[in-house]
Amino acid sequence: MLPTPPQAFDGKAFVRTLTTSPGVYRYFDAEDDLLYVGKAGNLKKRVGSYFLKPRMEPRIAAMVSQIARVEITVTRTEGEALLLESQLIKSLKPRYNILLRDDKSYPYIYLSGGEDYPRLAFHRGARNMPGRYFGPYPSTFAVRESLNLMQKLFKVRQCEDSYFRNRSRPCLQHQIGRCTAPCVQLITVEDYRNDVRHAEMFLEGRSSAVIDELASSMELAAKALEFERAAAMRDQVAALRRLQAQHHVQGASADMDVIACRIESGMACVSVLFFRNGISLGTRDFFPRLPLDAEPADVLAQFIAQYYLDRPVPRELILGEAVADQEILGELLTQQSGHAVELKSSVRGERARFLQMAERNAQASLTARLASRQTLGARFDDLQKLLELDETPRRIECFDISHTMGEATVASCVVFGPEGAEKSHYRRFNITGITPGDDYAAMHQALTRRFRKVAEGEGARPDVLLIDGGGGQVAQALDVLKELGVSGVHVIGVAKGPGRRAGEETLVLADSGRNLHPGPASPALHLVAAVRDEAHRFAISGHRKRREKARERSVLEEVPGIGARRRTALLKAFGGLAGVEAAGVEELTQIKGIDRGLAERIYAALHG
Repeated sequence: MLPTPPQAFDGKAFVRTLTTSPGVYRYFDAEDDLLYVGKAGNLKKRVGSYFLKPRMEPRIAAMVSQIARVEITVTRTEGEALLLESQLIKSLKPRYNILLRDDKSYPYIYLSGGEDYPRLAFHRGARNMPGRYFGPYPSTFAVRESLNLMQKLFKVRQCEDSYFRNRSRPCLQHQIGRCTAPCVQLITVEDYRNDVRHAEMFLEGRSSAVIDELASSMELAAKALEFERAAAMRDQVAALRRLQAQHHVQGASADMDVIACRIESGMACVSVLFFRNGISLGTRDFFPRLPLDAEPADVLAQFIAQYYLDRPVPRELILGEAVADQEILGELLTQQSGHAVELKSSVRGERARFLQMAERNAQASLTARLASRQTLGARFDDLQKLLELDETPRRIECFDISHTMGEATVASCVVFGPEGAEKSHYRRFNITGITPGDDYAAMHQALTRRFRKVAEGEGARPDVLLIDGGGGQVAQALDVLKELGVSGVHVIGVAKGPGRRAGEETLVLADSGRNLHPGPASPALHLVAAVRDEAHRFAISGHRKRREKARERSVLEEVPGIGARRRTALLKAFGGLAGVEAAGVEELTQIKGIDRGLAERIYAALHG
């Protein structure tokens, strides 16, 4: 007897049971995979629009045909629904939602607190250290440029604390006029704090107030016949005035982000120009995952909800398109940020000029990304022809080994698809239990660990497996695949050419035993070389981290009385093993849990 097919979801009957309250709805298919997350001011009316309309857009119709069940969460307000919708989209990544793919936290300028001589530094990550954070900045380059400017204007130190505490004479930064050498007390705590205060005011956008204070101090110094000090302040004021004039031309008159979107060939680019304190911090482009038939206004609305609800937001967002729920978004961002936030789409003057700039950036970046995708697609197609495969490969994996004289051996696995590098699928393998320097054994171990999961039905199977090496390494790959019973993988060795010159590599085909020499003009070889080089980079960076960690830990582990907690406290307090080595016995005793006897043992162990 044939099994009874599952009944189709009765959307109309479900809608009759719904409340008119605001909330969030979630659509699931027959496999219980999440299709879509949406929010509504009126759940009955919004969900009903999917099931009661006679005609719908192709994208909506395709999704509705797959709905097997619906989940509802009722909220108190539409703003709460919008916030919950954004959180669910970011965490669950539904198939039919516009999804912002941005895993990197933005960088900040960090001013340390609780010290006589605070430092300015680049910071990325959790903001849980004592002190102040200025930003966020759109790029590492913007932070580095700002820090470079701060060194010239205010001469606040930027060195690591471990370096600062162990100086006995001024460093090069003092000699070139970019630091006042607080490490050897060439400046008083009071004067240094004054420089720090001016730096804070400048980063807050109060450069005019800084100029006024410096001008007043310059006059007082001149009256007191302190002409050198007055001249230094004069130069500082002049530099600040030049900077103000430059930013008056290049920057904006308010804190704002200017956001434009362009869509072409199923791909979207959102370009954002950042302005803080009247200064342009540069631009950043985003390429959200896009369902079919999405419009720029839809993309902008989802971008704002997903991007700004957990980040600092400026007072103005200038938009290339008016978006749905613009007022609700503004109210919600105002509540989240603690200050008024306006969303504007009809602008004139300088804002219109900046919006045109953002639109040009978005179009240029989208054109470049599409061209890159087409180039990558051509390389994949050429690889299919070169290897005489039935289909264009969809997943390429490459393995490489890195070590130093057999120490801290690490194997890397990188993954490429038609979209490019798939970094979330990258893997490293710490190799143990082999003869140091035995690359064949290292490769065998890494491949076994990777493909055992495939043999057990877990993980994706690559179409092409690249091995950095010649026949010997290819033989290891074939042995592993045979042992585990994994088939359907084309194994290719990438052997370096004469003189290790790029473009002269030999491809060793495991299936046929042939050697191919595609030559430097081959698009397929360009792809293979790019994947191989990425595997090499990933392996080396992993090896270096493992080697440094082993060297830092091994010396301190030999000291009796030093466990994991004290070892971590030492390395954190002194900024690494070099800082611990530079510390004296008295400094070591300042660390919690380190008495004088233990400090002397540590010092003796590190200094022979």
